[in-house]
Amino acid sequence: MVERVSWMAPVDYEILLFFDEHPIIVSPHVLAVNIDYDRQYVSKRCGALVGAGLLGSVDTGLYELSDQGNAFLEGKIDGQELEAPSE
Repeated sequence: MVERVSWMAPVDYEILLFFDEHPIIVSPHVLAVNIDYDRQYVSKRCGALVGAGLLGSVDTGLYELSDQGNAFLEGKIDGQELEAPSE
């Protein structure tokens, strides 16, 4: 399990772990259905994770795990060094 980061919501970990297990490009709707969260909330959190550099925005409304997100999940990046996205 990755380390706890103070600004991250519990769903953020679910989002990152989904992408870690499924290296695909998905919309917040598909992601929300698969992790059992509200689509609007997942969409908001995907935006925050893009702002922190953990997800990449491939196209409008489509996301994938970024290289930085992958490094974070592998423990190569200290979570405390991640910049909290401005909301």
